Amino acid sequence: MSQPVQPTKAQFLAATLNSDLQATLTLFEQAGNWQERYRQIMLLGKSLAKLDDDLRVDSAQVRGCESNAWLYHSEIDGLHYFVADSDARIVKGLVALLLIACNGKNSAEIRTFDPNSYFSQLGLQGQLSPSRTNGLLALAKAIKDTA
Repeated sequence: MSQPVQPTKAQFLAATLNSDLQATLTLFEQAGNWQERYRQIMLLGKSLAKLDDDLRVDSAQVRGCESNAWLYHSEIDGLHYFVADSDARIVKGLVALLLIACNGKNSAEIRTFDPNSYFSQLGLQGQLSPSRTNGLLALAKAIKDTA
């Protein structure tokens, strides 16, 4: 039986979101209305690299998401890095928001990460459908569980 395919160390380190993504997050936080925030979420999603098809496997799929979403984790020098993707553009943008909050953090920082507070701070509370909110919380839980 062959070993499951994993992203390379370089892919995990490349997933630490660059300054362009951080600038997009700043624009997201400054957006004056929900439509502008939605647009920024879509832009965040576009900036995440697409996972190769051989990484889109059942074992990496996040349960609880209505859309398909895949998550990989690696601990490098005591810090946690995640590579994730989704087949839905809005979910991919929401995934990017989670990666901004969690990539490159230690276990204690991720354990204390409160996704509800984070999403509220970003103005997402009450803006997403219940199924999308549940999927986002499932992804946040998967990140916390792996770290």
